[in-house]
Amino acid sequence: MDKVRLGASHLHVSRLCLGSMTWGEQNTEADAHSQLDYAVERGINFIDTAEMYPAPSRAETQGDSERHLGSWLKKSGKRSQMVIATKAAGPNATVTWLRGGRARNFDAANLKAAVDASLQRLGIEHIDLYQLHWPSRNVPVFGSNVFLPKKERVSVPIEETLAALGDLIKAGKIGAIGVSNESSWGVSEFIKQSEMNGLPRIATIQNLYNLTARHYETSLLDETCYRENVSLLAYSPLAFGQLSGKYIDDPAAPGRLTIYPPTWSPRYSRPATVEAARRYVQLAREHGLTPAQLALAWCYTRWFVASTIIGATNLQQLQANIDTYGLKLPLDLIKQVDHIHATLTNPGQ
Repeated sequence: MDKVRLGASHLHVSRLCLGSMTWGEQNTEADAHSQLDYAVERGINFIDTAEMYPAPSRAETQGDSERHLGSWLKKSGKRSQMVIATKAAGPNATVTWLRGGRARNFDAANLKAAVDASLQRLGIEHIDLYQLHWPSRNVPVFGSNVFLPKKERVSVPIEETLAALGDLIKAGKIGAIGVSNESSWGVSEFIKQSEMNGLPRIATIQNLYNLTARHYETSLLDETCYRENVSLLAYSPLAFGQLSGKYIDDPAAPGRLTIYPPTWSPRYSRPATVEAARRYVQLAREHGLTPAQLALAWCYTRWFVASTIIGATNLQQLQANIDTYGLKLPLDLIKQVDHIHATLTNPGQ
């Protein structure tokens, strides 16, 4: 498994990252441990979690993903081999149970409380990569693609957030920092404030990227992340399983899109997203590939993707996801992918 440096940080991580969003909801603690054992065996050293996981977040299960990872770290004794990333949730009026009901934002008090709680659940003393799960300010996220000034809210200034993260770095509680579900303006502002005020610099951005959602290529890649050396951690490479083809073959197939109401993550069930998925599924099969192989190989082989976050609900899925690493897509297939993209542009964004 190849490794890559994240931004200008000291972290070198595997090109595949094991995601933990299902641990505690669709997966048991034993399932999580089995996935971790297998991932490490295959050369993965990078694990991503979040204080609000599993998702969808519920008061009864919140934090279980970190707890399951923490119990594995204690049992395996492999903490020193791993790069652990977690995230602080941003403002969300519906998630009232985080941090004892305190305002969920990125001021010093909230970030310290979030970091301390994550460290306790993980059973470690230092988080290697600490990320802001979504912005403090009003910005379209999670399938909302229209900026609405009427949704403006009081937000924590970016320089204040960076200063708070800097204090946590000095305290030895976190190492590198990153953002998630961010915009080009946001990345630029984080960089500007770090340079103007001598504050920590972000190393990563964890954003949606898959065959149905390639907005990153034009909104963030050029003149922003590339020139500022901010590494992309691509999440949802299979679009919640839509690009695996299982829902095309059977719309009632068990999985996140059928277990949970479509209102939870509507972008993956839009008619245009389903149609795009159908075309990519057909294209993959015409070339002797499984739909998942095409979707994953696409992410794995993009030069600007530092690490792709893969999740699975069973070991067979995880094995197939990892086995796809190293698969090269022929040029003619890439051209056909781009043709579909030009016809149905970013329906899953």
